[in-house]
Amino acid sequence: MNNMIDLRSDTVTKPSPGMLQAMINAETGDDVFREDPTVKELEDDMAGRFGMDAGLFCTSGTMANQVAIKAHTVPGDEIICDEFSHIYNYEGGAPALVSGVSIRAVHGRNGILLPEDIIANIKTTTDWHTITRMVVIENSCNMTGGNYYPLDQVQALSEACRKNGLIFHVDGARIFNALTASGDASGEYGKHTDSISICLSKGLGCPIGSVLVGNKEFIEKARRIRKTLGGGMRQVGILAAAGKYALEHNIPLLKDDHRRAKQLAEKLNSLSYVDHVSDAFTNILIFRLEEHVDAQQFLDHLKARNILAFSVRPQTIRFVLHLDVNDEMTDTVCQALEDF
Repeated sequence: MNNMIDLRSDTVTKPSPGMLQAMINAETGDDVFREDPTVKELEDDMAGRFGMDAGLFCTSGTMANQVAIKAHTVPGDEIICDEFSHIYNYEGGAPALVSGVSIRAVHGRNGILLPEDIIANIKTTTDWHTITRMVVIENSCNMTGGNYYPLDQVQALSEACRKNGLIFHVDGARIFNALTASGDASGEYGKHTDSISICLSKGLGCPIGSVLVGNKEFIEKARRIRKTLGGGMRQVGILAAAGKYALEHNIPLLKDDHRRAKQLAEKLNSLSYVDHVSDAFTNILIFRLEEHVDAQQFLDHLKARNILAFSVRPQTIRFVLHLDVNDEMTDTVCQALEDF
């Protein structure tokens, strides 16, 4: 698999030599006792970057999101999110399983919700309705081709939530991709959100981990919930060190992933067997093949040329650019697309 060009996801990256060395050199302690200095440094760094009081290192984005949901809600509550949202589609029904809450999946605009979408879906306070408690947005939105919310839209949603007494959580799985594309300052987020989950194992290239950030009271509650979900970790500084390295070195590289996604989009738009190509907002590219094209045959053609991808919907393919795909590899993919 080492010779493969893997476009299935940005989760497939391998730690770089520099990241591995940082992990080897990490100072560690028992994090359940709050004695791991590297974890503390990562949590403080991430919280500071987003204008929040505190952070909590979690094993995954799913854990961070579900800890946040449980900390913010009580059983019987309802969450508003877009129909393409990760918490709705790809977290195994965890909001119901873990927190006893239901989801109001809203048809947004290519993954993006506007304030009027929130207001229109707030339940009235009657005995027979669920209680609308929370809004979750995904930034960037995976299944709409990496579409993202710029900060002014986040602020508008925040105002709608606060006027209506709603908690506002950002699933920031690829939030650094969104910030790279928008040019917004991460530190402004703390003014407009109640909590953010920030993934390290996608665009930033870490082997594991997400950091949940919010105010101190929220993070203290979240820490207890993390423990009950089996997320209490011991000498985990070896993993937190990867996150620290990524924050110091890998954020500037995201713009190259975006550039390569645009290059592939241009190639796909020139091909007669491609019906539609989504805008290359960030590092994710989703395109639809013409109906007469056998999607599996297309994927097999790529695989025969050492390129991995998969279908996310019928006739619909996703490419994800990341640290382990360079310019030469991108040119190879373009040639393979041309040859189909």
